Amino acid sequence: MKNFRLGILAGLLLSLPAVAAETGQPRAVQAQPAPLTLEQRLGRLERILKNQSLADIIMQLQQLQQEIQQMRGEMELQKHAMDALNKRQRDLYLDIDQRLSRMQTLPAPPASQPLPQAVTPAASSEVAATSADAAQSGEAGAQTPPDPKLEAAAYQRAFNLLKQGRYPDSIKAFRDFLQQFPGGSYGDNAQYWLGEASYVSRDFDAALKEFSLVLERYPSSSKLPGALLKSGYIHYEKHQWDEARRLFNRLQSEFSGSTEARLAAKRLERMEREGH
Repeated sequence: MKNFRLGILAGLLLSLPAVAAETGQPRAVQAQPAPLTLEQRLGRLERILKNQSLADIIMQLQQLQQEIQQMRGEMELQKHAMDALNKRQRDLYLDIDQRLSRMQTLPAPPASQPLPQAVTPAASSEVAATSADAAQSGEAGAQTPPDPKLEAAAYQRAFNLLKQGRYPDSIKAFRDFLQQFPGGSYGDNAQYWLGEASYVSRDFDAALKEFSLVLERYPSSSKLPGALLKSGYIHYEKHQWDEARRLFNRLQSEFSGSTEARLAAKRLERMEREGH
């Protein structure tokens, strides 16, 4: 009985493929995926390309971000170096001006005193009368010369404000100095730096006025070439080409060989290139 049942089961297993073929059902063991159509293949290829393009774009963006960060770092380093160089140049320029000012205000050697001579009573009365008349006539016009120490200290205070970049404060300090010490030893320097402080602040009208006072009041000053150069620069900024050219040419003719004359020549060449 047991052998009979095993035989029936074996027959049924052998007959399954035939039954499946007759009923039109696919065999589970031999089933294969349906081939892709041309449209399906194209769609799959497009998806692959899109995914690859997106990956490439992301990689390129990352590379660009890295390059931008690197460039920013290099620019910051260059800016820091330029700021340090400009500060050193400004400090050197101001230090040179300060030393020149000291040299210009060195006290003159004392003149040799004449030997005393015998004076008669008549001559003595005449000398006394002459001295009294001179004193009376000079009281109205003569002014007490400023104390050199006080003048130097006031100039140095204004100059230090300029070195620190406190331009509005330095402008006020230099103006107070010129009012307090008219005709002093530092007058031309103070007037020039007053214009320079306004020039750095880009207040060109005020700077031009101050530089013009250097040309007017101190025609023999060592600051005259600098005042001419900066006045020319201001006229250039204001697009007043003829006046700028006139000042630059004056520098070359009257102060040939100076640093200001060389800078004026460079600015004239620039104006020529720009068609001015």
